[in-house]
Amino acid sequence: MNGLREIEPGSIQDNVFRLIGQDWMLITAGTEESWNTMTASWGGFGVLWNRQVTFCFVRPVRHTYRFTERHRLYTLSFFGPEHRDALQFCGSHSGRDVDKAAATGLKPVAGPDESIFFEQARLVLECRKLYHHDIEPAAFLDPSIETEYPDKDYHRMYVGEVVRCLAR
Repeated sequence: MNGLREIEPGSIQDNVFRLIGQDWMLITAGTEESWNTMTASWGGFGVLWNRQVTFCFVRPVRHTYRFTERHRLYTLSFFGPEHRDALQFCGSHSGRDVDKAAATGLKPVAGPDESIFFEQARLVLECRKLYHHDIEPAAFLDPSIETEYPDKDYHRMYVGEVVRCLAR
């Protein structure tokens, strides 16, 4: 897998605030035959229900949403700065309209259990969905959060157990 090796999730040394919020990630779901990916800068890692988990957010209007809904696994792929243009492209173009792999040069890799990640990634978390929840604006305790949703297209949050972690 071009330099990726399996590691324990607890050995990740990155600052997760920078990793997600500034460096960004690709959320990907599907199979080798049919998949989609999108750039994200919201999410997290942690421990929930005595399991190592990630959580990510996908708006129902995104093409990736239908793939995340249909499949039990999703991946979070993280890249070095040399792939920033690819991440910008994947965040601003829909997989309904364009082949993101062909347009960016990212090379999809099929995981052993119907997951997709990218050969160029420096860190990959393969996650099995455990739970989802739709963001409800009535539950916002800080009303200014509503400004993140001018189109009222509230995210679905997915919590996934990390079943495999790959790093370069």
